[in-house]
Amino acid sequence: MSSMENRSEVNEFILKGLTDAPELQVPLFIIFLLIYLITLIGNLGLIVLIFLDSRLHTPMYFFLSNLSLVDFGYSSAITPKVMAGLLTGDKVISYNGCATQLFFFASLAGTECFLLAFMAYDRHAAVCKPLHYNTTMTSNVCALMISCSYICGFLAASIFTGKTFSLSFCRSNIVPHFFCDLPPLLVLSCSDIHTSETLLFIIASLNSLFPFIMIFTSYVLIFITILKIRSTEGRKKTFSTCASHLTAVCIFYGTVMFMYFQPSSSHSMDSDKMLSIFYTMIIPMLNPLVYSLRNKDVKNAFMKAVRGQ
Repeated sequence: MSSMENRSEVNEFILKGLTDAPELQVPLFIIFLLIYLITLIGNLGLIVLIFLDSRLHTPMYFFLSNLSLVDFGYSSAITPKVMAGLLTGDKVISYNGCATQLFFFASLAGTECFLLAFMAYDRHAAVCKPLHYNTTMTSNVCALMISCSYICGFLAASIFTGKTFSLSFCRSNIVPHFFCDLPPLLVLSCSDIHTSETLLFIIASLNSLFPFIMIFTSYVLIFITILKIRSTEGRKKTFSTCASHLTAVCIFYGTVMFMYFQPSSSHSMDSDKMLSIFYTMIIPMLNPLVYSLRNKDVKNAFMKAVRGQ
């Protein structure tokens, strides 16, 4: 019933966007278009390379292809709408469109949390127990981990979205952000959001802290193993296999935790916008570059595809 009441109060939202300055609209559109094209080409290109080259049919690249799919997905849930608003000036989004955008963004971002955790476990298995790696990271185990990532991400997003859009939005329909995200939507609600904030905080904690603990534990064990290696060259070589993933984890989790693990009253929308640009557009663009530029296997697969072999 509350959902129908909400519809009578608010049928659409107006996304305030990044800036009201007319002279910045076209330059920002061009910048975001370039970022999105690089994101599209980088992530989908990496998926195609991994699919085509049998040498990349390993657990690490299986996880990486799913990470690329997720990065492309949640960037696509946000960036095209932002670019359309900059180009046409139309910043209106329907009630259902707002709910859909929040759902897909939250589900794919949550899925990424678990994917990064299982990728850390994969690196732990490769570094700490190399002799048992093939029996530990079997295709069935990898498929189970991937399935778990998507299920947990989409389940949490269903609760996020359902709880958020069960609130009453009668104060205003102007979202002080460039997409439908939790903090700015909670600000607009005239319902008592204390219970909702508490529930959403608990779910977000379970959805991100559990994977983070798994990542942290995996890397503690990895570093202990690396320190036991006597040769400096051996340490560098072993650490290099984890460097890309560790970089992606630090960037992603650092941004997300700073953004969401604080009460809505302490949010500054201007700083939130800058952080949001980083994790909705920049990180999905950077991940395929981080994972491929220093990766010989990916480079060789790319050269092989270019030569048509």
